[in-house]
Amino acid sequence: MKIELHMIQNFAPSCLNRDDTNSPKDCIFGGVRRARISSQCVKRAIRRHFREQGVLPPGNLAQRTKRLVEKVTERLVETGKAADQARQVVQAALGALGLAVADDSQTQYLLFLSEVGMDEFAALCGQHWETLVQCVGPSKPKADDQQSRRRSARKQKKAAKDAVPDDLAQALGVLLDGGKAADLALFGRMLADLPRQNIDAACQVAHAISTHKVAMEMDFYTAVDDLKGPEEDAGAGMMGVIGYNAACFYRYAVLDWQQLLKNLGDDGDVARRTVEAFLRASAIAVPSGKQNTFAAHSRPDFILAIAHASGAPLSLANAFTRPARPWGDKDLTQASVDQLAEYYKAITDVFGADGVTAQPCCGTVMPSEDGTGWQPVKTLDELVVSVLAVLDQGAAS
Repeated sequence: MKIELHMIQNFAPSCLNRDDTNSPKDCIFGGVRRARISSQCVKRAIRRHFREQGVLPPGNLAQRTKRLVEKVTERLVETGKAADQARQVVQAALGALGLAVADDSQTQYLLFLSEVGMDEFAALCGQHWETLVQCVGPSKPKADDQQSRRRSARKQKKAAKDAVPDDLAQALGVLLDGGKAADLALFGRMLADLPRQNIDAACQVAHAISTHKVAMEMDFYTAVDDLKGPEEDAGAGMMGVIGYNAACFYRYAVLDWQQLLKNLGDDGDVARRTVEAFLRASAIAVPSGKQNTFAAHSRPDFILAIAHASGAPLSLANAFTRPARPWGDKDLTQASVDQLAEYYKAITDVFGADGVTAQPCCGTVMPSEDGTGWQPVKTLDELVVSVLAVLDQGAAS
């Protein structure tokens, strides 16, 4: 079972996702420049929504960080362990897993771990405290060049692995299985040094692209120094330029129900709540880029969910190879929704819609003409209920 989500969402002037030049991200699609919001940006907004809005309990959420040593050390200190020794013990435990720790006590790369996993990691370190204390090696002198540092890091990894007993190393490795962390199960994890602990994402998220051609616009701004005296020059206290655009986006994501169940240890209740949270967050969460400047808080004008019992997922981005444009009494949002509907009907006329079990849609803007087979509902709540009902029917069959 796969759940696809297609959305049309219009934003007023904004800079939701910036590139290395501090301008809104963009791309060429259909031969013209489009506004773009990266999938990474969209996923982070969804993960933040999970946590900030409390739609999932903390025990079902993960953190992506290089500061695992610091966080686990804090937990050990709370149990009465000395901070310096606790830090060394945590580093030894991570070394047993083949995860290098830099001189600043940060891991080599970002780790995506559940809150429960961090608690259990600290508990296991405390349980095997004496063993890990004996595994703490002497401090290594800092290497002078990059090649030497790499050799030193490899030696440290090997030494740490050899120092910790195999059964303890295996127990530590089990803590990295992801547990019941919904966001980790959705978006997956890749650990270069521990490929066996990689988690295949249950959800794929496309880069959002504008349904139409966009042009970069620039805002020249000034700020006045409130305490500047009348005898001074009348110029601004500071000035600068911000890039922005206004765009109507097509957004697409697909969720694999079976993979989600697998990632969550076949816990159907947590998986079901994860799907509900994902659907709601996808509709409501907005990237945070430059929001204090633009306050671009918009809801999707159209949402379509398609449930597939079988068959391959299908992005409808090619509906906009011909850029949408307002014409007659149709605004840009209506024109975008109509192009989406026309393309869906055309593509399913050719390839069929086998395996589709439900396709509820809702929004403030609906297709001007029918013929898609989409099932209009009034609210986001009803759309979510429709999708969950399909999952329940699949579980019962």
